[in-house]
Parts: sequence; C-alpha cells; structure tokens
Amino acid sequence: MKEWRTDPTFAMCRALVDGADPASFAGGAFDVRAVVAGVQSGAHSRLLLDAAPWGNFPHGDDARKAVHLLHTGGGPASHATDVLGGLCANDSRAAAALAVPFLIPIATDAHHSHRAAALSALSGPARARHFGVASRDELLLHRTDPWRHAPGGYDDYGVEVTGYPAGWSVAAARAAITAETPVLRLLLDDFDPNIRIDAAYALATVADHDHTVRSALATRFATEHDATVRAALLLAVAETTRAHAHPPTVWWFRERWQDRTEAPEVRLAAAIGWLCLTDEPATEDLHQTIDTLATDERAHAMDALPWMNAAAGSGESGLRRCMRCMLHPEEPEPWDDPWAFSL
Repeated sequence: MKEWRTDPTFAMCRALVDGADPASFAGGAFDVRAVVAGVQSGAHSRLLLDAAPWGNFPHGDDARKAVHLLHTGGGPASHATDVLGGLCANDSRAAAALAVPFLIPIATDAHHSHRAAALSALSGPARARHFGVASRDELLLHRTDPWRHAPGGYDDYGVEVTGYPAGWSVAAARAAITAETPVLRLLLDDFDPNIRIDAAYALATVADHDHTVRSALATRFATEHDATVRAALLLAVAETTRAHAHPPTVWWFRERWQDRTEAPEVRLAAAIGWLCLTDEPATEDLHQTIDTLATDERAHAMDALPWMNAAAGSGESGLRRCMRCMLHPEEPEPWDDPWAFSL
C-alpha cells in the first residue's frame, strides 16, 4: 500500500495541509462538488464511469471499483457497499460522494440485481460523521458539530481525516441526490419495504427548501401499513425538517408519539424525532412511553432502520443509545473492550 503523503490522489490534501487556501481549488478538478455537477450536466450525461477523475480524490480507485462491481452485478454487492460505507465511516468520503451520481441509476432500475445495495450506499456521504451519534443536538444533522465553526474556509464541517474539506463532500452528495429527487420519490411506493426504508433515508438528505420532500414523506406515511417503514418515514421527515425548519411538524410529531393506536416502532421514532426538533424538556408522559415501548425486542427490530444502525455503538443498539443520550445525557458511555477478561 502506498504511503498517503506520496500518493498522487492526495495532491490537493497535501497542499491544504501545507497551508493552501481551499478557495484556490474551488470549482476545479479537485473540487468534488464541481466534478459531480459535471457528471450530472447534460453535456456529460454519457460520461463513462472510468472517465470520471477518480484519481483526484483519496481512495478514488477503490470507490470506482466498488461502483463498477455494482453496475455490472459481477460480484457480491456487500463487497462494494463495504468499501463505500467504510470510506464514510472512516471520514474519507470525497470519492464516495463522486460515486453517488453513478449509484442513483442503479438504485432506481427496478430490474437491476444490485439496486438495493446501491440505494443503501448512496446517501452515506451526504451525512458527516453520523456513526455513533445519538444526542438530541447531533442526531439527524448533516454536519459534524452544530456548535463548532471551523476556521480557514472549511465551514462548520471541518476536514476529513485526509485533510479534504468535509463540507465539499457532503454538499456534492446532497446535490446529486437533490437533482434526482423525482426518481427517488417513486421508490417510496416500491413493493419492497427495504427499498422504501432506504429511499426515505436518501430523500432525507435532499435540499428541501420548499418542503416538497417533507410533504411526500408525510403523504406516504398516511398510506403506509408496514410499521418499520412508517418509523423510517417519520425519521426522514424529522431529518429534513431539522435542515429546513417547519414548526407545524414539531407538533405533528408530538401527536404521533402520543397516539396509542400507533405501533411501538412508530411511536418511538416519533419520540426521537420530536426530541431532535425541539429543546423542550422531555415530559413524564414521554419518559413513560419510552420506558414501556423500548424493549430489547423492539430495539432489535429497529436495527433495520439505517438511522438506528448508524447510531449504535459501544455494545448498545441504536435505539438504546438514542434513549440514553437523549434522556440521560449525564450517564457515562458504556465501556466495550473486546480484549477485556474477567479475573
């Protein structure tokens, strides 16, 4: 393996580490936002996968090979999704962001054997450092830290582990998903509940200034019968509302977790959404609702939701971690040492 400081794919990152101004690269060949926009433009709509400038971004060749595997269907899809998901988990998502416009056509092709895998992977780079995050302040946010403003032109996303501007990767991925909102919205009506869940997860990252995506998610919620999908739709509504404020939705979430006719998964998702959309203290009624519904069985069932899967950590399920971080933030993180042994 090449040492990253001598790898030509890290050229921009090396320059930034040496003090270069990120603005000097804006709009150029090393700006993944500009590259993704070029891939999606009419003039480049037929751009071949191998013609994209993967080499301009850290781990670009790994991302290209992963997308190629998904496109051809020539191998286990998990190999590709592990690569793309690993880049995001390791805070090196620029190349994964470039993969997004190539993943969307696979994900929206009803006849493609790897459409589910492509859909599950495409929205990862649109969220900054969301793995293991479960607090009211940070869950459902697209950026790294809601309280920090990074200096040097990096906005409030800071930098990735490679030195690449994290906000550029997130913006590129979100722009690619936003541009394809109409075709992704169709997946909310897919026959496969897992596709509907992952479609909601992707649509939650759309730049939804006019609230059309929020309305589409709420409309689907009104007709959806699968409890887990309904929970996913609620979390997606909460995420897009967190990015694009809509005060009536906060009250709507309160009504959902108070509704005793709803399935437990739905009420728990509504409770999480409400806690993230308001700074009001959790009521005794909310505590009782969560204590009653958040069983181990329910936590396991809700692992199917990508939000909960990402929030998990230190031996806790995503639901358990959210409940601890949101309702009992004073409690310490559980210690999970795989090498520990009893004396």
